[in-house]
Order: sequence, then C-alpha cells, then structure tokens
Amino acid sequence: MKHYLLDTHSFLWSIWQPEKLGQKALDVIEDSDNIIFVSSITFWEISLKHSIGKLTLGCKPDDLLNYADDMGFIKIPLTSEESALCYQLPKSTHKDPFDRMLIWQSIANDLILISKDSQFPNYNQYGLKIIW
Repeated sequence: MKHYLLDTHSFLWSIWQPEKLGQKALDVIEDSDNIIFVSSITFWEISLKHSIGKLTLGCKPDDLLNYADDMGFIKIPLTSEESALCYQLPKSTHKDPFDRMLIWQSIANDLILISKDSQFPNYNQYGLKIIW
C-alpha cells in the first residue's frame, strides 16, 4: 500500500476527465490498495481561482469536498508546522505558491505526488517523488 497526493489538476481530472490522466496515475487512483490524499491547499486553490474567474467548474467549489469523499480520497489539512517550514523548500524555477506548498507537503509527509507539472521534477533531488 502506497500513499499519494493529488495535484490540483489531477484531482479535477479524476472527477470529470479521467482520460486526461496519465496511465500510471489512473492505475494508482483506481487501485483500492492505495491511499489517495487531497490537500486543503487544493481546495483553497480551486476556490480562489473560481472566485476570480480563472477556473470554471460544473459545481460550486465546496461541492468538491463531497466528490473527494465519494471517490474515497482522504482530505488532509496543511499543518501549522508544514506552513512554517515551507521556507526550507529550495528555490527553483517554480514560483506558484500553491504548487510549492503541495511539493513541500508531499516531501514532508513522504507522499508520492500525482502530477503532470513539468517543473516538479526539479524537486526530485530534494526528495519529491512523482508519478504520471
């Protein structure tokens, strides 16, 4: 049994467009032996982008909490410790604060990040594990 963390696009695609997921990612998500997490960071990013018109959903952002439950995903908070220690994440080309927090949360909790983001492999040397 392995533990995985969904990036925001992976979470949304798993709900509405699973065909956009990489085959490895889809296999991991569909394998009931795996534990799949969705971070509060993801819900915050979705809600913020929806509120400023950068993201259109087929539902309200808070409805996604039920979608996560229905799919068997476990919702995890961002802890105060993770927030306070995020500065330790080495600087790289990736500046998006939501992505940086997901990277940090993945490393800090030894979770494998499910993401297509091409900049994330820059963090492999710091302990980030990714599948797509």
